[in-house]
Amino acid sequence: MDKLTIENIPQMFDYVGILFAEKRDELCAMDAVMGDGDLGLTMSKGYGALPAFLRDLTGEGDIGKMMLKGAMKMQNTVPSTMGTLMSSGIMEASKAFRGKTELVPADMVTYVTQFAIGIRKRGKCELGDRTILDSVDAGAKRAAALVESDASASFLDVLTAAVEGAEEGCEATKGMLPKFGKAAVHSAKAKGIVDQGALAGKYMLEGLKNYFADQQ
Repeated sequence: MDKLTIENIPQMFDYVGILFAEKRDELCAMDAVMGDGDLGLTMSKGYGALPAFLRDLTGEGDIGKMMLKGAMKMQNTVPSTMGTLMSSGIMEASKAFRGKTELVPADMVTYVTQFAIGIRKRGKCELGDRTILDSVDAGAKRAAALVESDASASFLDVLTAAVEGAEEGCEATKGMLPKFGKAAVHSAKAKGIVDQGALAGKYMLEGLKNYFADQQ
């Protein structure tokens, strides 16, 4: 696959929804220790609904508009903190795809990079705050470095690099203390444990990677 069409976009997010359905209980268990215990439900419900929203919007004929409207519907479906962050990431990425009907591998670097920017803006968080930003930003940087060194990198190459970077970002959160929400109250429990939000960010990228792996 050398191009991603507007019809492919919902299919791609199907894979993210499938992975979060599989990881739902794991994420809920992790979140129960540090947060509200509903992270897995939020991620599986939000990404489970997104593909249908996007399919209803393919008639827009514009990937950016389709993703923006789909993300807005997703946010209404899961109006939690993490649901808002995830939909905000997609909305930010959608700005770069206005007018596009096809995407090439390098556009996935743009997607992950802009997703991280959206999280930073909406969540008012920074690297090192022990959040989803720490994994997604690391994934974006690893993917960008790959494309810079290899202009012929495929979709799968780009997402593989992004997942590898996100894994490193997740590991780094083990040495960070949470600064937001209920996790900050229970910060002592965070030592040596991967942040659940960062892990959710890695799974989001892994779901995208799984789609492209299946297209081989």
